[in-house]
Amino acid sequence: MLKEIKKFLAEYDGPPMNIMEVCGSHTAAIAKNGIPGMLSEKIRLLSGPGCPVCVTPTSYIDRLLELAEDPAVCIVTFGDLLRVPGSEKSLQQIRGEGARVEMVYSPLDVLKLAGENPEIRYVFAAVGFETTTPVYALLLDQLIEQRISNVQLLTAIKTMPEAIQFLCEGGAPIDGFLAPGHVSVVTGSRVFEPLAQRYQIPFGVSGFLGDELLIALCGIVKAYGQGRVMNFYPSVVTEEGNTRALALIDRYFEPAPATWRGMGEIAGSGKVLKKEFELYDAGSRGLNEDKKKNRACCCDRVLMGHMRPTQCPLFGTVCTPMNPQGACMVSTEGSCFSYFANNRKDR
Repeated sequence: MLKEIKKFLAEYDGPPMNIMEVCGSHTAAIAKNGIPGMLSEKIRLLSGPGCPVCVTPTSYIDRLLELAEDPAVCIVTFGDLLRVPGSEKSLQQIRGEGARVEMVYSPLDVLKLAGENPEIRYVFAAVGFETTTPVYALLLDQLIEQRISNVQLLTAIKTMPEAIQFLCEGGAPIDGFLAPGHVSVVTGSRVFEPLAQRYQIPFGVSGFLGDELLIALCGIVKAYGQGRVMNFYPSVVTEEGNTRALALIDRYFEPAPATWRGMGEIAGSGKVLKKEFELYDAGSRGLNEDKKKNRACCCDRVLMGHMRPTQCPLFGTVCTPMNPQGACMVSTEGSCFSYFANNRKDR
């Protein structure tokens, strides 16, 4: 069966198709498995806005930098966010200048830090999509249960369906979506059905192995022009999603507008803490300014599917993983990073 799928994708001679992989992990897996070289020239893969670090606006980074100016404040974050450029500096730069910035592997790690250092105010950089939001809700559960008062969250939480709708409404050249596997575990595959039907575009939920991606791509290509959602990841993704995780999110968070780096503000595409929990908020609302560090950076066009990373004039010269000019080159899930690290050259 897989041999037939590979043959079909390599020899496909139907209508040209632009398929967007929304998830940054899919972008990395596609490059790692050499999938672009297995596809017909009539199947073009586009990288989308599915890397949470890549779509975090500069105003959010600047707010973290502002908070870190207080010597009694420690910023706690995942590693990928350290090098994301704000309007002038990054967290990594101010850490080198003496600011308190701690890298952790889980949001729950901040509980131990806060218990050991009650005189320090810890601000966790809560960036992510539907996948990580339940963990932030669990952190809030623990903060309330243990009566910990020296931890706050600065949130930049985004939701995927609204961003996909924004792309479709904005004329992005997309004929099908490789739907995000991790997000779909939480939301369920059903969340994409209104979009599929409205725009008559097929969605294929996929895992992250090479074979899983090829099977999903084959299904999407065969469903060209049809408003269908196909679940090719049934081992972990259901139609309704993780209802317990969704209920936990709804306990603490409510929808809000959110600014996506390079894309602007998208209505209802964010999650912020409800007013009753604002004691745990470090000033997350209203962070909507987005300035480019380098005006020649094309991250915005890359994120919206209008350009491939290799078409940016800065790619691989001025902009590299060691000297990123835009957020897409910072994270390992960023499309520019993935193209650069894997020497990806699409047909």
